[in-house]
Amino acid sequence: MKELVIISKDALIGKNVQIDPFSTIHENVTIGDNCWIGSNVTIYPGARIGSNCKIFPGSVISAIPQDLKFKGEDTTTIIGDNVIIRECVTINRGTSYRNTTIIENDVFLMAYSHVAHDCIIRKNAIIANGVAIAGHVEIDEFAIIGGLSAIQQFSRIGKYSMISGGSLVRKDVPPYVKVAKEPLRFIGINSIGLKRNGFNKDSIDRISAIFRVIFQDGNNISMAMQILEKNQEESSEKKEILKFIRKSKTGIIKGFY
Repeated sequence: MKELVIISKDALIGKNVQIDPFSTIHENVTIGDNCWIGSNVTIYPGARIGSNCKIFPGSVISAIPQDLKFKGEDTTTIIGDNVIIRECVTINRGTSYRNTTIIENDVFLMAYSHVAHDCIIRKNAIIANGVAIAGHVEIDEFAIIGGLSAIQQFSRIGKYSMISGGSLVRKDVPPYVKVAKEPLRFIGINSIGLKRNGFNKDSIDRISAIFRVIFQDGNNISMAMQILEKNQEESSEKKEILKFIRKSKTGIIKGFY
């Protein structure tokens, strides 16, 4: 069935790679070892795909950005190892802003999700069906994005957070939390996800105490930050949360009303 597959002579294909019929691999593409490329997949120039990846039928990888400012720059899409890309996923390559779109190791992109230009999705993140991720979004490790959610450009999603299905994400989502409702707001910490990923009771209690100050005690963000810096014991969780909030350019999601 090789005659039904189009592979550019300039593509670099690793060992033990299976490419099913009706797929097209363009020039300037690298695919690592032990990958499976399903039928009707198109992989455009600039794709750098790691090893042990599975790309299901209908996916389009490294197409040019859907950005009118794009002028044909030589940019890339970098996909790590053990990444699962389900049916009809679209991933656009970078623009001159960052020059690349990055999907790290062990990410799971479910069917019909879209990753726009210059995004970074860190390791072990799960993106459910139909999620639309606009340009320049950063999703940290072990985050879970519920199906049919839409994420505004330049948004940041913290590690180990969980976003409810159908959410409209217009503000940054801090690490370790669950968010839902409209407008999107804090509904608790992601305690089940944290337990599954090895966080002990003391760590989870510290995280709960930090977000109680931020979202539940009636403080605005600047007041909460001052209280936490002065009164909360030092921990890696505190450092991660405060660092995330300080770096936020659009502001973080709201707490309880």
